[in-house]
Amino acid sequence: MKPIKHLLVIRLSAMGDVAMTVPVLKAFCNQYPEVRITILTKGFFTPLFSQLPNVSVHIAKVNGKHKGIFGLRKLYKELKANKIDAVADLHNVLRSKILKLFFKSAGYKFAQIDKGRAEKKALISAKKSTFKPLKTTHERYCEVFAVLGFDLNPNNTSVLEPMPMQESVLQLLGSKKRKYVGIAPFAAFEGKMYPPHLMEKVLSALDATNSYQIFLFGGGETELRQLSLWEKKFKNTINASQKLSFEEELQIISNLELMLAMDSGNGHLSAIYGVPTITLWGVTHPHSGFAPFGQPDSNSILADRTEFPLIPTSIYGNKMPKGYEKAMDTIHPQKILEKIAELTSN
Repeated sequence: MKPIKHLLVIRLSAMGDVAMTVPVLKAFCNQYPEVRITILTKGFFTPLFSQLPNVSVHIAKVNGKHKGIFGLRKLYKELKANKIDAVADLHNVLRSKILKLFFKSAGYKFAQIDKGRAEKKALISAKKSTFKPLKTTHERYCEVFAVLGFDLNPNNTSVLEPMPMQESVLQLLGSKKRKYVGIAPFAAFEGKMYPPHLMEKVLSALDATNSYQIFLFGGGETELRQLSLWEKKFKNTINASQKLSFEEELQIISNLELMLAMDSGNGHLSAIYGVPTITLWGVTHPHSGFAPFGQPDSNSILADRTEFPLIPTSIYGNKMPKGYEKAMDTIHPQKILEKIAELTSN
């Protein structure tokens, strides 16, 4: 078989999962600089790959010209025209499985991620036979490349450099007098989200020190309304998501002293830039393999499993037994504040 000189990598969504490809792809670029990579993903995520040499983005327009079986056929032809040699599917969903049929029928080598569904199902079972860390998502990504003959070690990979900030961002920031702290207080599901009334206590205490410039990150109409209320209430707080593009948000995130996030995408964004990242975990758990890249275990603050022994009850936070709505309440705001003080003390 001819050597692989141009590799297609598929990872369409979600933001955190796409961000987790970055350190793995950086390791690939460092170890195999002679191989070109095209990553198939949504156009929104393009800025994440700007620092990776030999990596280009092919935009999947899944709600446009690439929608449905005929759209995927068109997408396959576009990718084939780019002279792809092999495919690493880091997503393993219906769309990528259809692309697999096209590529395999044409004789392309195609490797697909094993998401470890059985192990994850056992981890969230009410009758847990074992409770131990599963493979990380980064490790699962690396396994796909290993099938294609590329052994990777992302643990030896440096993180991305802070991004230079555009004039529009600098104008929003003004002169730097305080430490930059990001807070991403939301998640896709309630089981992964710190209660707003407790997060407000964290914000209030941080704001009162006058030592931090706080940037709030989030999306969606309801979330943005809450962030706007906090921006008005606390003098050292900026609702970044309502004022900036995704690329501009990344410029701020990459220059933070610290990020406080849920088990969600923003924690993965800050981690790939080497920003100390505190994550809060409710009915999910780092053992599932979704902790941010390169962060020590001590940066994960967990709900009390003594009081809520079924945790994790879900991999994605969408399943929560009755009574577990209060799991996150066991994380006291003071514990978060002490961790922030510790990580920003230098």
